[in-house]
Amino acid sequence: MKKPPQAPMQDSPWGKRNRAAPAYPQHAPESVESAAPPLVKRELRLYGLNAVRAVFARRPEAIRKLYLAEARIPQVQPLLQWCVANRVGYRVVDDADLQKLAASSHHEGVVADVLREELQPLTTWLRDLAPGPHAALWLDGIGNPHNFGAILRSAAHFGVSAILLPKHSTLALSGAAARVAEGGAEVTPFVRLGRDDNAIAQLRGAGFKLAATVVKQGSALFKCDLPQRLVYVLGAEGEGIDPALAATCDLRLSIPGSGAVESLNVAAATAVFLSEWRRRQ
Repeated sequence: MKKPPQAPMQDSPWGKRNRAAPAYPQHAPESVESAAPPLVKRELRLYGLNAVRAVFARRPEAIRKLYLAEARIPQVQPLLQWCVANRVGYRVVDDADLQKLAASSHHEGVVADVLREELQPLTTWLRDLAPGPHAALWLDGIGNPHNFGAILRSAAHFGVSAILLPKHSTLALSGAAARVAEGGAEVTPFVRLGRDDNAIAQLRGAGFKLAATVVKQGSALFKCDLPQRLVYVLGAEGEGIDPALAATCDLRLSIPGSGAVESLNVAAATAVFLSEWRRRQ
């Protein structure tokens, strides 16, 4: 297949394909735990076909550089044509190069550097919220990027209106989380909260109730009335929800099971909680 013309990339580390392998900067695997909110880099390195396609579909202007395997050319023709038309540099590279760029073998033949989307303040999100039922997820200490990505995928599938991040949360989207989300990271907006007490008051003022998701001593999810406007508060893997935060919630909800294991992990539990809320609507 004839390759499309390549747009210029002035700062590309690659020269001609037959030159010696370039020296790469050491890209450590990105972690959602690694940086406090003010220090999160403005650019994000994404990998995975659906993750990159989702950015292109929603905000193509955020794409800064693109790297891909030759086998992916037929599947991303519109993206390559857009890159040429808008002078966004791209390169067809080998699998070894893609692994180094993504710091992962799960790149699926596509890597892109994109601009992060700015987080909304809670007041802005509430002001623009449409009437009717809404579910949101308050993430209290979630750190594992694969769990975070799975949560984002479930949030997109079930139509969650926002991901709520506490004021001092270090959680930030990583390439690993975006790949696991399979495009879901571009669907649900991220909202930065202020002080917990102020955020809770604002949410309640907009008609939301807060539900602490707990392993034990909670009302059974399938028998409990669920409000049309609901914030599920999800705790960190292992530690669970901060007790002080849980105490301020309107509901405490648990997922009944066989007892063969203590609980579901946070990503699987999120899917169950959201599915039940969606079913009621």
